[in-house]
Amino acid sequence: MYEKILLPLDGSDLAQQAIPYAEKLAGSLGSQIKLIYVRGPHEDKYSNMHKLYLQKIAEAMKSGAEQYTDKPGRDKIIVESTILAGDPAQEIVDYADKENIDLIVMSTHGRTGITRWALGSVADRVLRATRKPLALIRAKNIRPNTLPKNIINKILVTLDGSAQSEVVIPYVEELASRIKAEVVLLHVLEPSYYVFTVGGFNWDAYSEKQRKSMKAFYTDYLQGIAAKFRKMGITTKYQVIFGIVAEVIIDFSDKVHADFVAMSTHGRSGVNRWVLGSVAERVLRAGNTSLLLVRESGARTE
Repeated sequence: MYEKILLPLDGSDLAQQAIPYAEKLAGSLGSQIKLIYVRGPHEDKYSNMHKLYLQKIAEAMKSGAEQYTDKPGRDKIIVESTILAGDPAQEIVDYADKENIDLIVMSTHGRTGITRWALGSVADRVLRATRKPLALIRAKNIRPNTLPKNIINKILVTLDGSAQSEVVIPYVEELASRIKAEVVLLHVLEPSYYVFTVGGFNWDAYSEKQRKSMKAFYTDYLQGIAAKFRKMGITTKYQVIFGIVAEVIIDFSDKVHADFVAMSTHGRSGVNRWVLGSVAERVLRAGNTSLLLVRESGARTE
């Protein structure tokens, strides 16, 4: 499931903050790492510099990833590098398809700045266009070599009860079982619902009886999923919370000190709304936690 990991780099320190995460994942999962640098139309004269840059990163990542291998006889981690020319987002998406990449790992704060990466530039365009799972690493203005070895300890998985939202589960199962991470399952219930009246649509709050019934139902739902994780030896907790979905996810991920929020990019609100104005975008814009986004199989990309 994670045989090939793609790490796009742009030469900046901030983009390189994704490196320790790619190392951890590759070393723990036995994945091959593919590094790419997409040069612009006026960067031809720097080709040798870019090549040396990627070679240096590749050598460092080999030893960095191998510290996480848990089998003495396991083959050494393979790290390959490629320089491409063209539009960065398009080249990343096309390369991921061509090379059958299983996971794209990239920082949400590169040379264009965090707002543009997250809202309309490279990372956002990759998120819109790729069908590949995408790990978006929050840049936190710290040097990669100061990150602790155990950088992925806890994964928060958001589920809305739909089959579409559960697409992320197999990816989290393999990841958590191999890197020994704790999983926290979260379902968020809106405290009110739309009702149609003579004057149009209005919000109406659930009764206390309804709230208890809904909470009991989704607690049982999460309990069943948690049992499957636990059978795989994964420490798992679960929580049902009433509130505004994106706000609860952001606050709860901070509260439990999650290292990743894992979610499907095609839940009940549909892929367009997830990317353009609904839950995933709000979590991406306002949250503090790195994201693991998995697109529902067969979902359309824009």
